[in-house]
Amino acid sequence: MYELSCFLPQEKDLKISVYDYDILTRDEKVGETTIDLENRFLSRYGSHCGIPQQYCISGVNTWRDQLKPTQLLQNVARFKGYAPPVLSENGRKINYGGRDYTLEEAEANKILHQHLGPGEERLALHILRTQGLVPEHVETRTLYSTFQPNISQGKLQMWVDVFPKSLGPPGPPFNITPRKAKKYILRVIVWNTKDVLLDEKSITGEEMSDIYVKGWMPGNEENKQKTDVHYRSLDGEGNFNWRFVFPFDYLPAEQLCVVSKKEHFWSLDKTEFRIPPKLIIQIWDNDKFSLDDYLGFVELDLHKTIIPAKVPEKCNIDMIPEYKADSPQKAARTASLFEQKSMKGWWPCYVEKDGSRILAGKVEMTLEVVNEKEADERPAGKGRDEPNMNPKLDLPNRPDTSFLWFTNPCKTMKFIVWRRFKWLFIGLIILLILLLFVAVLLYSLPVRISKCYC
Repeated sequence: MYELSCFLPQEKDLKISVYDYDILTRDEKVGETTIDLENRFLSRYGSHCGIPQQYCISGVNTWRDQLKPTQLLQNVARFKGYAPPVLSENGRKINYGGRDYTLEEAEANKILHQHLGPGEERLALHILRTQGLVPEHVETRTLYSTFQPNISQGKLQMWVDVFPKSLGPPGPPFNITPRKAKKYILRVIVWNTKDVLLDEKSITGEEMSDIYVKGWMPGNEENKQKTDVHYRSLDGEGNFNWRFVFPFDYLPAEQLCVVSKKEHFWSLDKTEFRIPPKLIIQIWDNDKFSLDDYLGFVELDLHKTIIPAKVPEKCNIDMIPEYKADSPQKAARTASLFEQKSMKGWWPCYVEKDGSRILAGKVEMTLEVVNEKEADERPAGKGRDEPNMNPKLDLPNRPDTSFLWFTNPCKTMKFIVWRRFKWLFIGLIILLILLLFVAVLLYSLPVRISKCYC
């Protein structure tokens, strides 16, 4: 905010320029805009100071004009040739322009608070807002350059108040200091998966997947986290009991996350981005000798989080509406995670294939948003690391077949080769015994026959 003194009409033009900052070279002017202060001050529409919606004597929106609403109303009546406004009933009724205005009618269906001023001033302000005066607003002005005077160089949002010093000091200015983001933490517990696509075949020909889950919040891609691997899932089921912890800065009024980072590695200063709070969950198939295979994902808006299914049988791809411009869509059942604080259930993951969506799996999770104070009172570590609490995560109860086959040959023979080819091995052993018996018989038969002839 700038506060300047001037003499009208000698210094009537206010010129505002926007520059491009350079470290090594001279700053370059982007564009400028000029405001005629005399024109605003003498305007009959009161454009020197906009009319607010409420008359407040305290709080963030304190009345800042030098004249009170009743004084402004007298000036407007004198300018329009009306009789001076007449107040009655202790200021709860004003006769202006041949019409009676009451405070009850003016404030019907309005919420009153402790910052409001006297009733006669509130009623006078209500009348002023019906007289065509300039309301309080932020104006958008176009920037122009002298090199290209007819081409817009951008927009500038601002407002200007003009106060004559002869009427005394104005009210306190607006506090336009940017809001400070509050620190929040999103905790995601991945419990289980179900019906995940089986993307590979084992050495014995069985369809399987080595499942793990990855998650992050857009804007904080460097904080991607993933679970451990559930090896050799034969039915698409995975067990994890794994916690993701995503700290983020959040503006509750704007409902946006604040992310500050350098756009390029050569950038000297960080750039601030404001993006909606979202969570992306992906299901992957782990590969040791090649790139991991992507199976599917789900994207959840924390302000409009899809309400999960309580059981996996009711979790389907129809829970996430497919947005198309040419077809009406059924609204999904959503709720704000910031209001509910916690959600638990099953969410569907899908993958786009040939222009249509295919269910890639179901993931059971617990989502929880806590502020900085709650996080200190109820700590929780990543994964299953300490402090492993709120809640405590035990090791998942995985089947015996869940292991990496080439790291344990004994288990591989027991749970993979023997379980699948058990009867083949038994048959081969029986056949080998029979062949051995026949070979012994054939070997000893000539000896027996020769003894008999002798």
